[in-house]
Amino acid sequence: MLGGFQNLKLLEMSLDASVKRRDVIANNIANVDVPGFKRSEVAFEAELKRAIESQRSVKEDEPLQTTQPGHIARRQPRRIDDVRPVVHTDYNSTMRNDGNNVDIEDEVMKMVRNQLHFSLIADRISGKFSEWNGFIRMA
Repeated sequence: MLGGFQNLKLLEMSLDASVKRRDVIANNIANVDVPGFKRSEVAFEAELKRAIESQRSVKEDEPLQTTQPGHIARRQPRRIDDVRPVVHTDYNSTMRNDGNNVDIEDEVMKMVRNQLHFSLIADRISGKFSEWNGFIRMA
């Protein structure tokens, strides 16, 4: 179970990824008419999910029996704090004869989806601070 501060850290990381994704999508849109331009995208959520699952699975694992002091008794989980948004460039597809692979409709749809995602996360963070503020006022 993730604690309140851990949840806030995850929300912060998601906001950072959303800002990075906005910049990458804006760059794709700005270069829609540049011959040979290859679109990029941001990978974050899948990596975050892998790190969270790694944390959970290590907690469930039994420690290995060791016969020597130098043996590793437990595998190390992937640290959630180490997960960062990574930009990948799509070199494998082509939308037009000039080599550009930006689909403007798809990019605009991704921009709208990303903005909604950002607003949702920002609203959740605001709600968390309001909740904490209420606890402080009651004390």
